Amino acid sequence: MENCIFCKIVKGEIPSNKIYEDENVLVFLDIAPVNLGHSLIVPKKHFANIYETPEETLAEMMKAAKKISKALKSELGADGINVTMNNDPAAGQIIFHSHIHVIPRLSGDGFPLWHGRRPYQEGEMNEVEKKIIGGL
Repeated sequence: MENCIFCKIVKGEIPSNKIYEDENVLVFLDIAPVNLGHSLIVPKKHFANIYETPEETLAEMMKAAKKISKALKSELGADGINVTMNNDPAAGQIIFHSHIHVIPRLSGDGFPLWHGRRPYQEGEMNEVEKKIIGGL
């Protein structure tokens, strides 16, 4: 896509701090990191989100996520790693080029993962289970 910032980064039109690249994906440091080393994995071809990204491409992205996670843990001393993908605005997606965040976490870094939980009501879990299975 012509105006996609990640497509421009992949093409080299916008500078980035690249930390890994292969024929399918590019990994670079996020310019607004949660913690130092926060990395973004993008496919070199444009897909808006997980729904449009082919399974083979998602698999390549996850292979890169594992490689980057190991490096962040060993080289930056991360206590843990978050691997996440935001899809659609309601989930926090602001750049509509499929991408995975790999975020090094430090014990006590103050970034809570989930703020609250919503328990299932009586019988609701079974209804949800049936709906999801019906859509597969």
